[in-house]
Amino acid sequence: MSADPNRLPPPPLPQAGWALFFDVDGTLLDFAHTPEGVHVPGDLVDDLQRLHEALDGALALVSGRRIEDLDALFAPLQLPAIGLHGLQRRGPPGAGHAPPHELATVLAAARDLVAKYPGALVEDKGITIALHWRNAPVAEEPLHEFANSALIDLPGYGLQLGRDVIELRPDGHDKGDAIAALLDTGSFHGRLPVFIGDDFTDEHGFDEVNARHGISVLVGARAGSAATHALHDPAAVRAWLREAAFALAGEAAVT
Repeated sequence: MSADPNRLPPPPLPQAGWALFFDVDGTLLDFAHTPEGVHVPGDLVDDLQRLHEALDGALALVSGRRIEDLDALFAPLQLPAIGLHGLQRRGPPGAGHAPPHELATVLAAARDLVAKYPGALVEDKGITIALHWRNAPVAEEPLHEFANSALIDLPGYGLQLGRDVIELRPDGHDKGDAIAALLDTGSFHGRLPVFIGDDFTDEHGFDEVNARHGISVLVGARAGSAATHALHDPAAVRAWLREAAFALAGEAAVT
């Protein structure tokens, strides 16, 4: 049964035995008109570093962006990371996945289509293609139709729907699978998993941490989520993260 996002409690402050997983766009960062236009507050980088150290490294970014782009956004940090909704994990980026040659043809056709709808956007992620209509709502139906028809030329690919975006991507991987894999490694192992996200694509992650009796946190008031807790917006997430970073860093200094 899905919870009413308007009635979900805020999450408690993190404990030393937690493993934290953060979505990025719409969670840590406010949305912008284009993916390249997002703003990363300088104090957010400092707070992530502080919290990463306080948790002995058990903090990861979980994003639809490429890991290379996450590193550029949060430089000089290079946090444990899951990119492209689970297709990339920190290590060899995109290991085991090479784009089919048909993807270049689909990409060119997608660019021709969005050119007809000012504000629509094609995002080339190397092995996936994201079609955005946040700034061109009239393009939503044509982009959906295009994405569905493109699957004919892309065996092994499927569609992933997000907030004002649809993505063509290889089947068989999601954020939940990637979180599960990280929880079996290194400093993440044996910790209580906590995942904070806002989008439909984060539901796989919520399901995974819920199955492990962890804490799932929805950002915003989207209905139909499996999340057990909620924060109002990215500003609330950043405030929660900052309080947690200083609290845990203080505990570590005392011990």
